[in-house]
Amino acid sequence: MFTDYMKVAVYRKERFNAAHRLYRSDWSDDKNNEIFGLCNNPNFHGHNYHLHVKVIGDIDPETGYVIDLKQLKDLIREHITERFDHKNLNLDVEEFKDLNPTAENISVVIFNILRDKLDSKYQLQVRLYETERNYVEFPLEPA
Repeated sequence: MFTDYMKVAVYRKERFNAAHRLYRSDWSDDKNNEIFGLCNNPNFHGHNYHLHVKVIGDIDPETGYVIDLKQLKDLIREHITERFDHKNLNLDVEEFKDLNPTAENISVVIFNILRDKLDSKYQLQVRLYETERNYVEFPLEPA
């Protein structure tokens, strides 16, 4: 039943709450309002983000794991949740000092942070829910 080569995907879900403002300083207030609408509120607004981290790898024949999910949980909490939770992304998170904190950009930043910390033998994908109905994935799987 088992072969020497078995790729399996494992998932970890986490949450964080953060505020942000979608805004470009090189645009006029009118253009920012036109493009970003309510998300351009100068006093910021917040979301209850739901993060799904997908790790793909081979099953280790000794442990039966692709990756120890406790280690993955700790990695996400240390490098993502603690860094983003209850923060103003525009003001408190270095990566967004000059990068508009859209869901798309947040997902890429999270991916890059985790990719740097995760063994290269694993494939990685993040899915970030900004609302119950709106989410982004990075990177995309080949069609």
